[in-house]
Amino acid sequence: NFTLLSTISGGHKRSVRSCAWKPLVKGESVLATGSFDATVGIWRRWDGYGRGGDDDRMAVVEPGAGNNDADVDAHSNNEEEDDEEWRFAVLLDGHDSEVKSLSWSPAGALLATCSRDKSIWIWEDLDDGDNNFETVAVMQEHTGDVKWVSWHPTEECLASASYDDTIRLWREDIDDWGQVACLRGHEGTVWCVEWESGEAGCTVPVSANVDGGEEDADKTKTRRKQWIERRTLAGPRLVSCSDDRTIRIWSKQIRPSTTDQNTGPSSMPSIIRPTDTNEKWLEQSQLPSRHDLSIYSVAWSKRSGLVASTGADGRIVVYQERFVHADKTAVESTAINANAGIDTLSSPADTIEKNDDDTQAKGQAQSRSPPEPGPAATPRTEWHILAVIDAAHGIYEINHICWALRADRGRKEGQEEEEVLISTGDDGCVKVWKLER
Repeated sequence: NFTLLSTISGGHKRSVRSCAWKPLVKGESVLATGSFDATVGIWRRWDGYGRGGDDDRMAVVEPGAGNNDADVDAHSNNEEEDDEEWRFAVLLDGHDSEVKSLSWSPAGALLATCSRDKSIWIWEDLDDGDNNFETVAVMQEHTGDVKWVSWHPTEECLASASYDDTIRLWREDIDDWGQVACLRGHEGTVWCVEWESGEAGCTVPVSANVDGGEEDADKTKTRRKQWIERRTLAGPRLVSCSDDRTIRIWSKQIRPSTTDQNTGPSSMPSIIRPTDTNEKWLEQSQLPSRHDLSIYSVAWSKRSGLVASTGADGRIVVYQERFVHADKTAVESTAINANAGIDTLSSPADTIEKNDDDTQAKGQAQSRSPPEPGPAATPRTEWHILAVIDAAHGIYEINHICWALRADRGRKEGQEEEEVLISTGDDGCVKVWKLER
């Protein structure tokens, strides 16, 4: 059972569409909210509130205007401010239309917001005690609504998804933010994009013999080692979902070492050669098709490596990545996307035979990742459907899904890392799901 702890109201003039917790904050909790009124609200609460003792008598901080001098009416009755648990610290104003999504950077210093106005804003929390935020960048390269923004788990690199069917990556280069990659392949609105865990050895695919069969233990160990080495070089992958009912995995192509390149007759690197900030990303694979309508949300577990998806069909699907058996022959094809200027590797769907897992029905499509170019290719993997929940919210669409650590008393003893799935639907309900394995 869950107990309602707080209700945050006021500040925004229209519905709140998204929210995000600021990471690495000590002594207080900080929440950002994005609204249909085109503004972003920052809310704060002392961590000691409501626990008794002197913490209950901490002073309430008056709402600040931030760098945009917005007029914030935090509470309708000033006499009740001392009794408020949450305080509306600042309102960030700049977007011309509804704020679709927002995301804090890993260190918590930057806040990215995106909007129906086709723009992405990056704000810096000056952390000066006065609730001041500074506008760092405004990016307007997308040609349609920007639906989602997500920060790289360990770097200041931002991914965005849009109504223009593209995914774009952004980095700062000499005090100026700009686009470093445009990923094309989806044939409809890209609703959501999420990153893999930033720890290279955290989400290694499971053994190929998880459903039976035999594979040499040493061979599996070698594959795991090769996988970790490759992922350490390439960095975390991306997963995206779209109106075209596909879920795609993207991987950054590893650049050859500059020490291995002959840059001239003298073999000495040029000190005046400009740095190329552009990145090349490959479509590594498409996950098995199981959704009948638009896929609105996808989540990649930072602990188990499982991927969960949901959308307009009210279905929740969980996927698991596995190494391909050594004796299997993967059929691969390479397609060149001329418009995007990137190489896109795609795997045709394979037909598998029915096994003991009820979710692995005959004829289900599996997607295998082809070997990546380069001297140390990543061991091939394939994605399997691990679980399916139909009509998870009855007849209603499901708008969002995410992984979370289980923190209630019902978790299994000794399993501090037990995870649950949380889904939110048009029925106004938040549901918590446990995956039985």
